[in-house]
Amino acid sequence: MKIKEVNGRVILDSRKEKTIEVLVKSDSGIFSASSPSGKSKGKYEKASFIKSVEEDIAKIKDFNFDFEINEFKDLVKVEEVAREKIGANSLFALETAILKALSLEQGKELWQIINDKARKMPYPVGNCIGGGLHTTSLNFLKPDFQEFLVIPKTDIIESVFLMNKAWEISSKRLRLRKSLGSLNDENAWSTSLSNEEVLDVLDKTREELEEVGKVEIGVDIAASTFYTGLVYNYKNPIKRLKSEEQLAYIKNLIEKFRLGYVEDAFNEEDFNSFAELRKDIIKERACLIVGDDLIVSQLDRLKKALIKKAVNAIIVKPNQSGSLMEIKKLVDLAKKYEIITIMSHRSGETLDYSIADLAFGFSCDFVKFGVKGKEREIKLNRLIEIEKSF
Repeated sequence: MKIKEVNGRVILDSRKEKTIEVLVKSDSGIFSASSPSGKSKGKYEKASFIKSVEEDIAKIKDFNFDFEINEFKDLVKVEEVAREKIGANSLFALETAILKALSLEQGKELWQIINDKARKMPYPVGNCIGGGLHTTSLNFLKPDFQEFLVIPKTDIIESVFLMNKAWEISSKRLRLRKSLGSLNDENAWSTSLSNEEVLDVLDKTREELEEVGKVEIGVDIAASTFYTGLVYNYKNPIKRLKSEEQLAYIKNLIEKFRLGYVEDAFNEEDFNSFAELRKDIIKERACLIVGDDLIVSQLDRLKKALIKKAVNAIIVKPNQSGSLMEIKKLVDLAKKYEIITIMSHRSGETLDYSIADLAFGFSCDFVKFGVKGKEREIKLNRLIEIEKSF
């Protein structure tokens, strides 16, 4: 396949903030892909744009791809031209648009360009109740943790049904406590409740769902967002915890609420505390100790985490790197050392569903796409479509 022309334009994400859509022209037509934008960003993730989305677009228009692209690994040729000249959002959108063009030209699904033997359907992780940076306060209060999650482990159609039921039941329980707010950036419910009060709501939601299907519950703590450099500064209720106190607090929550998933329990520099939590918890129960801001989809950060034995699961956000070649290396390395992979959306999403194909093509273990909202549902529906194709 030859690329005839490349262009870009500014679009708005689900938070009504500017991001990029890249358009690639080949003999088969014009193909577009867009990149999401994160609000809660890790310190070590690649810049979304070199200077601005407009400047990245100007550079993209000048790229000359005078070579053939016939398979996934040919993206290395694209990166020789584009990498370091544009930001991670732009590179991700560019490479995804190229894969879309290639898939149509070859009469394949996008995921087949990555791995036509892929058959593993990831389990979805759904955000029901929100806090932290993604959520506005209700009565001047909100949970300090960023996301309160449900994790069904069945086929994708049933899992999506269970997540929707959990989202609905959670809203009713929050309303009964007179603490139901509006929907946040990711279409999760806002509330004035504390972390533990929300976990109690989610625990009771899980119990109510047991007649329909089994789900686990979990949290994305996003601890870097309220770490001051000395203590974890909680506001609801007010408390200040040193690292060892944070460790004891999180361990207690895991045991008390039977959590199966804990993401970013410590600040993004503290590999040692992650390692302590993982070591202590695996003795007691099966729980994913997940690194997001700790790893930010960077290969060198994952290598350090492996040496430290800091996590048993990682979040994979392609636009934190931009390079799909690097994302493949990241996923492959994680799998080599039996680290669970979780392909994730961002809080500012678009209507591009390609990340579902990437998750399936890379054979990720989980996806974290949210529950509600057209930008989230289109990705879940794409997974359903893939599952039905077999």
